[in-house]
Amino acid sequence: MNRIKEVLNEKGIKQTWLAEKLGKSFKMVNAYACNRKQPSLETLYEIAKLLQVSVKDLLIEEDNQENENGN
Repeated sequence: MNRIKEVLNEKGIKQTWLAEKLGKSFKMVNAYACNRKQPSLETLYEIAKLLQVSVKDLLIEEDNQENENGN
């Protein structure tokens, strides 16, 4: 799972901007942001660089995810 959508919102950046910078379709970036699809490691590093965050800032650890879901 990733936090791409949250980080984009925190920074006030649109998914369309990210899609353009990555050279990917909006549909693909939206799938990443909504966790319907996970980006490759290479793409994840590129996203982190574009958003000026650590790759760790884009990831949700499994333990944290379970806590957020109330499990």
